[in-house]
Amino acid sequence: MGGRVGLKGTDGEEALREALRRGAKPWSPIRAREFLRHLGEEGRSARWLTWSGEMGEELLREVGYSFEVVGYASKPTTAEDTKRAARRMAEMGVSLIVFAGGDGTACDIVEAIDMETPILGIPAGVKMFSAVFPPTPRAAAQLLIKYLRGETQIVEREVMDVDEDAYRAGRLTAVLKGYAKTPYAPNLLLGGKETVMAVDEELMKESIAARVVEMMRPGVNYILGPGSTVAKVAELLGVDKTLLGIDVVRDGKLIVRDASEEDLLRVVEEAETWIVVSPLGGQGSLLGRGNQPISPRILRRVGLDHIIVIATPNKLRGLEALTVDTGDPDLDEALRGYRRVITGYHEERVMRIR
Repeated sequence: MGGRVGLKGTDGEEALREALRRGAKPWSPIRAREFLRHLGEEGRSARWLTWSGEMGEELLREVGYSFEVVGYASKPTTAEDTKRAARRMAEMGVSLIVFAGGDGTACDIVEAIDMETPILGIPAGVKMFSAVFPPTPRAAAQLLIKYLRGETQIVEREVMDVDEDAYRAGRLTAVLKGYAKTPYAPNLLLGGKETVMAVDEELMKESIAARVVEMMRPGVNYILGPGSTVAKVAELLGVDKTLLGIDVVRDGKLIVRDASEEDLLRVVEEAETWIVVSPLGGQGSLLGRGNQPISPRILRRVGLDHIIVIATPNKLRGLEALTVDTGDPDLDEALRGYRRVITGYHEERVMRIR
């Protein structure tokens, strides 16, 4: 609930107090209500067990579902309430635990029940790097509908968390906390009557670009890699970018067009620099193919924590991991692991790099 007041999450009592001091409002009920609205009549076919008050009871009563309260929350609610609820529901043999929150909540549930019961996250946190969250509450509802119809697989996925203090300071350190079982449906559409490909793809690119431009700071260089997704960033800035080349912007202006490695070496020495890249669709190549001017020398000088990866959900669909092939085995090894990918306006997912 800390995102809108400038915090990078509210894990821990101190961060929660600061969020409340700044006037933050709980985000989970809003997202859960949206999820239930999209679930609609389909949700009535399920038997709902829930925790008291704001941990499910109030919203289920609001939408008119039949439910049973199986435990009672403290006031204010804490992580221990989440763990107790998860343990109780697992003991009762529920088929699926649906929760609203972010990575902290997912970690609490996994800590409580391990992989005993499948879970499905309604995305409502600032940090959602775990692979148990569909991109939106609507997508979560569509996935649950498919689950209720027997149209999903149950798969094992990573549950991640980050050091929030480091995250607030602009450093991402994603840590694998465990694994969870979760429903999976390939090529999940967010709505039955939407035109998905051309229109939605462009809208997603625009939302990604808006987020990247929002992140830009004065006096900082931004190396823009090739491709139409990154080109949307330049378009939003009013900059005429090369579609297949490497360009550099600073303070909203183009300072190098179609840059070579030497051009990039020069600008990297002039000011703090970030790299914005998008993987190749269909193969997931992130570095080393199509963007060779962003060489190992450039990457080392810029710093591996100064890389912004962007991609539409369609581009990531079906990819188990992204790949790097910079020509420097040591650098490739350093790049491997988990990295956040901006997939929309304040929407992200974590992808493995191999």
